[in-house]
Amino acid sequence: MTAPWRILSLPPIADEIVRGLFAPLGDAAEVAFPQPRDRAGLLAALPDADIVIGDFSAKLALDAEAVRAARRLAFVQMPAVGTDSLDVAALTAAGVPVANAAGFNARGVAEWAVGAAFALCRHLAWADRGVRAGGWPQMEVVARRPREVHTQRVGIVGFGAIGAEAARLFAALGCTVSYWTRRPRPEAAATYRELDDLLAQSDILVLALPLTDETRGLIGPERLALMPEGALLVNVARGGIVPDDAVLAALDSGRLAGAALDVFDKEPLAEGHPLRSHEDVLLSPHAAGTSIQSQLNLVSLVRDNVSAAVQGQKVQNVINGLEPQVTRR
Repeated sequence: MTAPWRILSLPPIADEIVRGLFAPLGDAAEVAFPQPRDRAGLLAALPDADIVIGDFSAKLALDAEAVRAARRLAFVQMPAVGTDSLDVAALTAAGVPVANAAGFNARGVAEWAVGAAFALCRHLAWADRGVRAGGWPQMEVVARRPREVHTQRVGIVGFGAIGAEAARLFAALGCTVSYWTRRPRPEAAATYRELDDLLAQSDILVLALPLTDETRGLIGPERLALMPEGALLVNVARGGIVPDDAVLAALDSGRLAGAALDVFDKEPLAEGHPLRSHEDVLLSPHAAGTSIQSQLNLVSLVRDNVSAAVQGQKVQNVINGLEPQVTRR
């Protein structure tokens, strides 16, 4: 009898959820969890793992040392779109296919970006704080020059599933939408612009691209300075693409009139960080993609892809160029 595949699931996905997902596999697979749930527990559990479900919070990263410890590892499934908690190069060199959950939260994140743009344009959070504090800042809101979203030129940096869906939603509102990505999409309904030109033509800039060595610091102080005076920034991508300090400086200079940030250089955002007290910033705890619909999509995708690996079928969404047929070590 063939030994069961050993699936090592990293936090923060709850144990009972993971067990339920793979119960239909019966004796073909067994699920394990690091004990304790720390670095030492991870390194101790990896040598017996055939499949790893990654940690989207990045607290237990699969770095080069972890990859070396995973002698039997045949497949890694990230329960997220981003793979910055993995040493993808080390996994590729070890012949381990890595799959992400591309598209699972595209609609949810795109809706958050549109909602954040509304909140910034109409100063919703600022007005809410004033009323809760006992004030009635009606004329102060007028003085802040609220805008209607449809009048704004929207630029989207990154045109994967999230960027494309955000473009569609903004266009449906009547916005003029442009985009930049490394490989222009001839089929895109939006207008392609080179990155610096896009920044110069965007009243609302939406970041929706992965964090890589090439994109880290992509939108720094020099590029923010290209934007129109009083522009708005919406970041649903990753912290580090536009550094927090650069955002603060652009806000203080007036180049940016507001920013909606779901992600930060370091998460959680440090207590006392100046972004926490900035009145022109809408803050979110990396939760743009956490709608119930997105969560159901994610659970289904992880279940189906890992089950396919165990059952000898090809997996989907491999991001490191290896064959989607998972071979047991």
